[in-house]
Amino acid sequence: MDKVLIFDTTLRDGEQSAGAALNIEEKLEIAKQLENLRVDIIEAGFPISSQGDFEAVRRIAREVRTPVICALAHARPEAIDRAWEAIREAKHPRIHVFLSTSDPHLIYQLGKNREEILEAATAMVRRAKSYCPDIEFSPMDASRTDREFIYQVVESVIEAGATTVNIPDTVGYAIPEEFGDLIESLFNKVRNINKAVVSVHCHDDLGLAVANSLEAVRRGARQVECTVNGIGERAGNAALEEIVMAIHTRKDFFNLTSGIDSTQIYKSSRLVSDMTGFQIQRNKAVVGENAFRHQSGIHQDGLLKAAITYEIMNPQTVGIPSSSIVLGKLSGRHAFVERLAELGYSLNEEDLNRAFRSFKDLADKKKDVTDKDIESLVAQEMRTLSETYHIEHIQVSCGDHSVPTATVKLRGPGDVILADAALGTGPVDAVYKAINRLVAVPNKLTEFSVNSVTAGIDAMGEVLIRIESDGVTYTGRGAATDIVVASAKAYMNALNRLLAGKQAREKSKTEK
Repeated sequence: MDKVLIFDTTLRDGEQSAGAALNIEEKLEIAKQLENLRVDIIEAGFPISSQGDFEAVRRIAREVRTPVICALAHARPEAIDRAWEAIREAKHPRIHVFLSTSDPHLIYQLGKNREEILEAATAMVRRAKSYCPDIEFSPMDASRTDREFIYQVVESVIEAGATTVNIPDTVGYAIPEEFGDLIESLFNKVRNINKAVVSVHCHDDLGLAVANSLEAVRRGARQVECTVNGIGERAGNAALEEIVMAIHTRKDFFNLTSGIDSTQIYKSSRLVSDMTGFQIQRNKAVVGENAFRHQSGIHQDGLLKAAITYEIMNPQTVGIPSSSIVLGKLSGRHAFVERLAELGYSLNEEDLNRAFRSFKDLADKKKDVTDKDIESLVAQEMRTLSETYHIEHIQVSCGDHSVPTATVKLRGPGDVILADAALGTGPVDAVYKAINRLVAVPNKLTEFSVNSVTAGIDAMGEVLIRIESDGVTYTGRGAATDIVVASAKAYMNALNRLLAGKQAREKSKTEK
């Protein structure tokens, strides 16, 4: 298989993202991680742009030894000289020269004609070549440049010593078929194209950066310029992780490979996110939080039977420990049973049916049901096995200028439905008073505590209470997304324990 070179420009074009700013130490840390990722070329910065960028490039050139270290320079002598000064200590140095070639840039930005551009491009490549053998040239805004002029520029800079010619879709204007045609035409129209590596650098203004890059690779390009997480100017660059994993996953289509250690992708992604402060969107391909999470019941069922049904990549391949099944209202029984087994629960059919119904009720109230939610839910269901009274309905009314009122409906022995209402100092107090009127068992509340089972505004609240009756203490627990309901469940659980204890003592006396 041919190899595609991965040229990472996270530290140069990536840092041009509005709001991104990296200091020297942060740049160096990212560069070392890119070395672990085994990128072929690191574009470390634009040395003439600032003293800080110059120092960062120089530190990276000194300390990162495996990949090629590249410095960007516009087509001016002082920029070329400064770039070389920054990377001269690199083990594998490269100078990357760029100059606009499109008519919009020539007319409105540079005020130059094509002859002047051709002369400057050739002269600056020769100047760079006098410093080191590895030279790259980019005709900026190539996708909007006249084709015949592009061929002329590329041929001239190769003749002057460029070893890589990069074709940028600088403003994300190209469409994949059109861009692929441009790349393929270079091999047919430029007589000395075989003396250089053809590279591409695509922006994502129309969401086509990765598609354009892959089409270019299919048409013969053998270097792709990209950034971790796709960060970069405006809408960003082609995302490194998507390029690499597309080539890796579809070897059958591309018949290509890269030298990237894909197990370092996730770590690299998180490091760049942390350093830049740019959060990764949840549904981001390859590295997003949801990339290997499954919520649909049908998908979960297929995944549990064979991962290949709904996953085209193994998460470990990109450095993610495993796929995850997100339990929610769309999850099926198979996924719920599997998660229970992972948590160490083995329920009989009756208990499982009841637990699954409770899970579905909870899932209608929460986006995601966590393991802690499930543990709390199962524990609560196990506590209901010997209920004398069961809560059927609770309704409360309260506010800072109203009297807290609670209406409670219970199912008692013999499936008798009991209902009553009460006033209280607060909603929980009103609920407890209504329950006491229905159950009529003297007791004293000695402890009441509330904890959040999980984080978030829709978190499950778990209530623990202790009541005392005839010198004996009984503990009750309850959980729900509504803290008043959780409090009622906890109180009912303690009362049922109290009643069960009394029945056991009476039975013991009768037997004696």
